[in-house]
Amino acid sequence: MTSHGGRRGQAERDAITVEIGYALCSAVFAAAVAFGVVAGPALLFDLPAVLERALPPVGAVLAALLFCARVVSVLVRFRRSPQPSRSPQPSRPGQPSQPGRTSPDS
Repeated sequence: MTSHGGRRGQAERDAITVEIGYALCSAVFAAAVAFGVVAGPALLFDLPAVLERALPPVGAVLAALLFCARVVSVLVRFRRSPQPSRSPQPSRPGQPSQPGRTSPDS
């Protein structure tokens, strides 16, 4: 249900679906980059044993937190963005009422 009590139209449902997909894809990408930056050196280079054991879990925790933060921020921003109204647009004064006709001042 929308805030004005009516049901959501197909365009609104499609917009929500696209926004959720964007939020998830961008969050997965950001989490993968964060994990790679933090845990990558432990996986690629010969580091001290303490770092090799500590960096992958730290990277996983950071990636999970970043994933959640990204999804929430994208969806909250979408919710706060102005939604198009369902009311028909008022006709503009001075515009011709029939196609192909011009107004006197054009």
